[in-house]
Amino acid sequence: MNTLTAAIPSTLHSIKSFVKRKGRTTVAQARALQELGPQFVVPYTSSALDFVATYADWTGARGQNDAQRTILEIGFGMGEATAHIAAMMPDTCFLCCEVHPPGIGALLKRIVEQNLCNIRICTHDAVEVIDQMLTLQSLDGVHIFFPDPWPKARHHKRRLIQPPLVARLATRLKVGGYIHCATDWQPYAEQILQVFSQEPLLQNTATTQDPELQGYAPKPSYRPLTKFENRGLKLGHGVWDVVFERI
Repeated sequence: MNTLTAAIPSTLHSIKSFVKRKGRTTVAQARALQELGPQFVVPYTSSALDFVATYADWTGARGQNDAQRTILEIGFGMGEATAHIAAMMPDTCFLCCEVHPPGIGALLKRIVEQNLCNIRICTHDAVEVIDQMLTLQSLDGVHIFFPDPWPKARHHKRRLIQPPLVARLATRLKVGGYIHCATDWQPYAEQILQVFSQEPLLQNTATTQDPELQGYAPKPSYRPLTKFENRGLKLGHGVWDVVFERI
């Protein structure tokens, strides 16, 4: 489960995409942060940045191909799914926001171990990254996998998926771009589906009439089953994927 969550207060300017988590950074993760950070960590800036143009070496296949896609991931946990998807999509640039040092170090290790060059990490609040660094219609996709469900009713306001953030993300998507959220907490899945459905710039990609899906999408082939998810499925827990596209 990823470490980025949201506290959505009454004033939009104070939205944050995370809460601080305790966690021990291993020696290997700390070394990865120190040695690999300069190459793969994108510094936060208050100016809009064309990531693909600025980091032209994101993918080994770039060269003469200027039509590569850019996907934003908000909260990648320990980076297992991120590395898997990036390996499947070598011509796609992944900008991944995370603030938890152990997870950042773990993904940096995976980048080197799997020889991935199409991932960059921004160790900053994703909301400010969206507002300041991403231009309108600059993204081909957004991935938000297993955000903190904050199951207690009094904590629901801290959930990441709220109308203000979804509206921000929708404006950063290109027409035809998508936003994909997955959760293993059914009440949160219901809220996510409701919030996405209320955003006028988005439409549901789940066109199937299968009554069991009820507006949720079949699991896209690119999203792997992580160890965490497999363990939950064996215990009988469900997983819900919500995939909407920009119109």
